[in-house]
Amino acid sequence: MVDTLIHNARIRTMDPARPTADWLLIRDDRIAALGTGPAPGADRRIDAGGRLVLPGFQDAHIHLLSGGTDLATAVPLYEVADEAGLLAAVAAHATARPDLPLVIGAGWQPGVFGDDNLTAAVIDRAVADRPAILYDSSFHNACLNSRALDLAGITNDTLDPPNGHIVRDEAGRATGMLHEEVIPWVLERLPDLSDDHRMRGLIAGQAMANAHGITGVLDPRITDLEARIYARAQAEGRLTLRVAGAALVTEADTAETAVARLTALRAAHPGPEFHVQSAKFFMDGVFENRTAALLAPYADAPGGNAPCMFGPEQTKTLFTALDVARFAIHVHVIGDAAARRAIEGLEAARAANGPWPAAHQLTHLQLLDAGDIARLALAGATANIQPLWARLDPLIPDIALDMIGPARRAQTYAFRRLLAAGTDWCLSSDWPVSTLNPFEIIETAVTRQARRAEGPRAAFLPEQALTVEEAVLGYTAHAARACWRGDTTGILRPGFSADVIVLDQDIFSCPPDVLSDTQVLLTLFKGRAVHAVGPFGGIA
Repeated sequence: MVDTLIHNARIRTMDPARPTADWLLIRDDRIAALGTGPAPGADRRIDAGGRLVLPGFQDAHIHLLSGGTDLATAVPLYEVADEAGLLAAVAAHATARPDLPLVIGAGWQPGVFGDDNLTAAVIDRAVADRPAILYDSSFHNACLNSRALDLAGITNDTLDPPNGHIVRDEAGRATGMLHEEVIPWVLERLPDLSDDHRMRGLIAGQAMANAHGITGVLDPRITDLEARIYARAQAEGRLTLRVAGAALVTEADTAETAVARLTALRAAHPGPEFHVQSAKFFMDGVFENRTAALLAPYADAPGGNAPCMFGPEQTKTLFTALDVARFAIHVHVIGDAAARRAIEGLEAARAANGPWPAAHQLTHLQLLDAGDIARLALAGATANIQPLWARLDPLIPDIALDMIGPARRAQTYAFRRLLAAGTDWCLSSDWPVSTLNPFEIIETAVTRQARRAEGPRAAFLPEQALTVEEAVLGYTAHAARACWRGDTTGILRPGFSADVIVLDQDIFSCPPDVLSDTQVLLTLFKGRAVHAVGPFGGIA
């Protein structure tokens, strides 16, 4: 038994029963005591130097495995501004990684590229001898080169799968661009990465997460593949954070098939570090490819709309069956029609089964009708939000605002209204769609602007801003509850896991526009250092 003392610290426990402390005693992997005044003795002492100490952060919506795999295998395209830059980046990556059976790019920006200017013929100019797939920044769109189109067997006669779309030119020929659920359908027909590639990606992803103070996550798209890699990492003792999983449910599922598959996954993966506890639904797509489902048509010149990906009765049936089987419901909703459909499903489940502490979640909530805000709280759902998007981007055109239109603009990322209605909340990143850095996200939650170094524009609906305290709760106690581990993590309290971070500045008192500069100097996971720099660099 080893005792570790963190002392000379400004500890914010996020525990309302004891909000602050000066020292914290860890015994093995648990918090043994906290206090003020003279500190007790210990085998190992860590002088925090008067710095802020918090519970480890938890990201309740992050694609950790796929994002890490991108780090290990894909060329980043997030900053590419034109066709020449994209082709140069992809060609260089293909040359540098001859070992990869599939050339992967991640992050091209809608508004710079799209159906009109990114095609197989364009990508062929960078790589033609191997299949290639380039994802956009939302990962709801992807473009193939000609070799990948051939291997996937996409012809002029190939039908769109449910909730997916193969983009075609005026002659009916596939251009290479794919939307939504056709992407996984195509991936099944392309050369696959190895489990070793993915394991290296997971290690890279969790190292990045640890460096930003993250000691727990919820991966919101678990299939057999993700379950296999996370389970392997747990068995090999390689997880340096906790992983909750939301298992994917598709439009092809019935209540019987969904409950049977998820029950088997839950039984196979009960934890402690990797457990399956949620059912994931994509209720709609994204504005960038016009698959967000709205209550009224898009307000831009093309107009139109998109349907929800699950029908009303199917939604109620699936939600009710999974709720009574005691799964949390985790729903991707972008448009207000998708949000309403999900709320109606949760209401039906609650009416049939009664309330229980499920931590059902609607995530993203880009556009939410004002009349549905109170319904969300009454349905017992948590708003799982990504505040980084609640800003006017200095460089990338926000085509979603044109589709939403001025009449509905005030209903966009309306976080303050959600909290005022009594809705529970947690914060998350949706990495690799955006940064996983909690401090950049917290800054935007507070300022509703881009970072100072990015040349921010005017604040976007500043009346919807959160406080630093609310944002930190969203990353700690509330996120732990959303991940079904709020009884042992998320706050600093005796008996809870020793998941602790030390920061280089006090985020509760620094100017809002420097919150994103915050660095994590030390991250402890179960009392063990998984990230340590600066004055703590020698801690092992």
